Amino acid sequence: MLSKLFRFHGGVKPASNKDLSNQSPIVAAPLPSRLIVPLHQSIGGTPRPVVEVGQRVRKGEMIGEADGWLSAAVHAPTSGTVTEIAMHTRPHPSGLGSLCVLIEPDGQDEWIAHGPSDYAAMTPADICNYLQRYGIVGLGGAGFPTHGKLTANPKVAMAELIINAAECEPYITCDDRLMRERAEEIVRGTAIFRDMLKPQQVIIGVEDNKPEAIAALRAAVTALAEPFDVVPVPALYPAGGAKQLIRVLTGKEVPGAMRSTADMGVQVFNVGTAYAAWRAIGHGEPLISRVVTLTGNVRQAHNVEALIGTPMDELLRLAGPNPDTDGIIMGGPMMGFLVPDETAPIVKTSNCLIAHSARLFPPKAPEMPCIRCGACARACPHELQPFELYWHSRAKDFGKTQQYHIFDCIECGCCSFVCPSRIPLVQYFRFAKSEIWAREREKKAADEAKQRFEFKQFREEREKADKAEKLAKAAAAQAAKKAAEAAAAAGGTVAAEAAPAAADDPAAAAKKAAIAAAMARAKAQREAVQAKNTDELTPQQAAEMAAIEARRAAAGVTEAPAASTDPRTE
Repeated sequence: MLSKLFRFHGGVKPASNKDLSNQSPIVAAPLPSRLIVPLHQSIGGTPRPVVEVGQRVRKGEMIGEADGWLSAAVHAPTSGTVTEIAMHTRPHPSGLGSLCVLIEPDGQDEWIAHGPSDYAAMTPADICNYLQRYGIVGLGGAGFPTHGKLTANPKVAMAELIINAAECEPYITCDDRLMRERAEEIVRGTAIFRDMLKPQQVIIGVEDNKPEAIAALRAAVTALAEPFDVVPVPALYPAGGAKQLIRVLTGKEVPGAMRSTADMGVQVFNVGTAYAAWRAIGHGEPLISRVVTLTGNVRQAHNVEALIGTPMDELLRLAGPNPDTDGIIMGGPMMGFLVPDETAPIVKTSNCLIAHSARLFPPKAPEMPCIRCGACARACPHELQPFELYWHSRAKDFGKTQQYHIFDCIECGCCSFVCPSRIPLVQYFRFAKSEIWAREREKKAADEAKQRFEFKQFREEREKADKAEKLAKAAAAQAAKKAAEAAAAAGGTVAAEAAPAAADDPAAAAKKAAIAAAMARAKAQREAVQAKNTDELTPQQAAEMAAIEARRAAAGVTEAPAASTDPRTE
């Protein structure tokens, strides 16, 4: 048992509004009119579609295959016909689309053949591959493929495995109801993670405003005789952040730049992820549904188990939105966002839909100048300086924002929540991050273009050099051939003259023969040129040449000897 809890810096206590939806049990949502299943639903690559338009699929059948190690498969949530594989708006603030598989349910809800796996006979690698094929990802918001977190750092002993059941954001109660109703399966999934990572201690951290969930988990741990600690933690937003929960439960400070807590001997999984992992291994069910909180400006807030790909507007209608509802927030009011298209589908990380209205979320008063009160810095759980980040983001001095560690910001919204000037600080930080990412992409593209250009130049120069070398070799071969022919033509005389010397010195004789052959070739070339030039002379030029030759004969001048090619005479 833990003897001490720690505290993280900052944090706020907004109104929880959890009583709206945590009093009713989870109900199964009916089949929607259509399912829009995005292929990209997690951190990592985009799965490749493995079905075709017009194909009938069954519930649990793979429709998107993982395209790499950091990826997870996607499956058909029910039986039906694939009507389209096309771009559709995804649940993201940008409103951009992603490749989706559209399925028209046939109402039969027919499963593929499935059942429990032989978990005891599986190796750790088998389990990782299994979870990847069954599409298990983190359900706490990040959507990191679960198998990617189940490989411990061999250089660092795993000290703590933490199951995050804090659920600190207002309005959201899906994990609370899951723990109350399905605690045993959560504990079984936690045991799988324990067997994989072999930590010294397993801790399930639950905010102390969920007494029923705490009791249910403790009863399940006792019934299954597992040595897990179920620890209540103070209800303070954002206690559900992985780094904040690690700090509270272990006292370890995770550096802002560190992305993998396994390097500190700690690993964290969401409580819903543990449940999904057990459903996959214990029942052979891929991740095709999840519990979603329907709340906000509705008549009957509650939690439903909904199929992945269900359109948000169709799902929210189950809670009876009031007439003045003017939008849908996916997630909580602190870190969630208004979806730009209400027909966008829920995905594996969609934990809550809040019906938005001006009555519940009145428009903020106009933004006022920053007064440097420091309230944002006191509330920041990562001990950043939000007011400095704000100034530099607003001035578009993005280099300075990086000096102030803008990428350590988890966008929890604590700074915006406490700002007396009503400055939407998180929006400025998101803008700065997006601009930095855009510039990095442009720089990367420019660097790649430069590398391609330089390689093209190198390739062209190499091709020129290769061509010149080939031409030189061909010319040398041709010259050698002609030399051999000329030497053979001059053969008798040269050979006869060289014979006595060759008898005394074969090397010298060969050299003299080569010199004689070269002289013969030169003489033949001169004669050919002279003959050609003579043929091309005009009558006047021919007369002049004849006169010159006559004068030379009268003077007794014979043909000038050919220049020696023997290097020893130079």
